[in-house]
Amino acid sequence: MSGPTSNPTTGQAILKVHGLSKYFPITKGLMKKVTGHVRAVDDVNLYVNAGETLSIVGESGSGKTTLGRCIVRAIEPTCGQVELQIGDQWIDLTALKGEGLRAVRRHFHMIFQDPYSSLNPRMTVFDIIKEPLVYNGLAHGDEVRRIVLETLKRVGLEERHLYRYPHAFSGGQRQRIGIARSLVCNPKLIVCDEPVSALDVSIQAQILNLLKELQHDLNLSYLFIAHDLAVVEHISNRVAVMYVGKIVELAKSDEVFSSPRHPYTEALLSSVLLPDPNHKAQRMVLQGEIANPAHPPSGCSFHPRCRYATEKCKLEVPQWREISPEHFVACHHAAELQLKSMI
Repeated sequence: MSGPTSNPTTGQAILKVHGLSKYFPITKGLMKKVTGHVRAVDDVNLYVNAGETLSIVGESGSGKTTLGRCIVRAIEPTCGQVELQIGDQWIDLTALKGEGLRAVRRHFHMIFQDPYSSLNPRMTVFDIIKEPLVYNGLAHGDEVRRIVLETLKRVGLEERHLYRYPHAFSGGQRQRIGIARSLVCNPKLIVCDEPVSALDVSIQAQILNLLKELQHDLNLSYLFIAHDLAVVEHISNRVAVMYVGKIVELAKSDEVFSSPRHPYTEALLSSVLLPDPNHKAQRMVLQGEIANPAHPPSGCSFHPRCRYATEKCKLEVPQWREISPEHFVACHHAAELQLKSMI
């Protein structure tokens, strides 16, 4: 089991994910016979509290984006449940189809990684932002323009931008348009799929500060997918570390960065460059590539690249356990290892 199944006593969960998996079939021959599966997401359990940011980190290929897209039903999960609290009810998004799913889509949205390809070049800013409003039947006539303009101003753009096309904007401005499109229906949850990785560093800071400001003002909940741990440290309340489709560590942000308990987390933290000329980086270069999710190693999936691996790691799958309050890890030796932190 990968990840906690319920929220702690402190905080009110708005999203609960139970046993979520996504397997992509591997086919062979003219008859497309299924010969195996790529386990992109494998039995993930997590929760997101109202008004908090839970970040998902890991190498490319670890399953972060697939997890986010399964949660918002952009990809159909193979199994599992995704429960979102709407009013005083918990709605299982994986059980909905057709009109039922359409009726709840206004309550969650996604901000995509590439601000250039995620906006329709043939639509004006006004048409892009109003589309979710019209699709969900939330406004009509003059009210549509009023809501779109209010939302546009909230993300730092102006009325003069309404009838321009995406090509007239910089990358940072395009991402603000994407954020406005996600906000216009007043969602409860926004999945941010590496929303600043395609932007210059100075623009990244502006977008991150905007997201934090919007979260404070609107009580938004974010599932923030990223590979840049410096960005994650800046925006997160909690951090989940993902490897080969599974969550291997989850804790409050300050604990992950100051007291990692999984060797993979330690290796990720060693790659972060600190803005300190007196700091001597001691990067831990992992040998080999991320494990093949179609044929994961026996035992712990990380053991072929782990400097601390023992025979037990090669044979037994580590159990998910709470090693300290709200700090979960899947590692046989988490209790005795003294791992290096980023701080």
